[in-house]
Amino acid sequence: MKIIAIANQKGGVGKTTTAINLSTCLAVAGARVLLLDLDPQGNASSGLGHRAAEGQSLYSVLTGDDPLEGKIQTTRFENLSIIPAQMELAGCEVELVRSANHLVRLREVLEPLKRERRFDYLLIDCPPSLGILMTSALAAADGLLIPMQCEYFGLEGLARIVDIHDQIATSGINPSVTLEGILMTMYDGRTSHCRAVVEEVRRAFADLVYPINIPRSIAVAESQSFEKALLEYDPHGKASQAYKQIAEIFLSRQDPTAAPASAPIPADRSVPTAEALPPPAGVPI
Repeated sequence: MKIIAIANQKGGVGKTTTAINLSTCLAVAGARVLLLDLDPQGNASSGLGHRAAEGQSLYSVLTGDDPLEGKIQTTRFENLSIIPAQMELAGCEVELVRSANHLVRLREVLEPLKRERRFDYLLIDCPPSLGILMTSALAAADGLLIPMQCEYFGLEGLARIVDIHDQIATSGINPSVTLEGILMTMYDGRTSHCRAVVEEVRRAFADLVYPINIPRSIAVAESQSFEKALLEYDPHGKASQAYKQIAEIFLSRQDPTAAPASAPIPADRSVPTAEALPPPAGVPI
């Protein structure tokens, strides 16, 4: 089982949207997927129609009171299971920091599940913060997937999350965690600014940036209000089709026999700054 943390400490970048729709697309493609909602807001859970009752989140598992198995729930997708979130997870920030092993506690909890090989992939929807929950996810993950909004403020968020990834890897907490990829979201190709952001990120990170951008689409917000994945709500829409392509590329990157789908990170790890981009404009150019 490969663990992928979907993280960006900046909110509103499509992180939860990616967690929901990548997990469903992978499941429909035949992969056995477990989605772990680690965000106390629980939007990934509600986005799939799961309203976690008190005690159903990972909180009591992380504090050592309950086993993990009882938290795993099925979804209406055959190959997709979920561990839902609830606001009680916010208390983990306080509880875990008191323990000496707080950064590796989640990894310890997930290790038996990883050995069982019951699932092919475990996707973690991380909270939009730099707290214990997100750093714990990176300490447990095999890879980090970063959704980034195609706007210049997104560059600041990208720089921070890449720095945190590097700290986790070089500090010895989780030296095996890799940068799985960067996914550009809310893309509007009509604006030169949006195109420039994508170009600069691709220049800095080469093929680690997924070649498919997730377009802006009202269907994304509508699907969330109906608590459905895009494959259910708008299966032929542009955003839904984009996530299907992302899932295909993701799977190809996991296959060691396939041709390499991503290049090594360039030696220059510097993230482009907003000064390198044209100012945002309301009128497409």
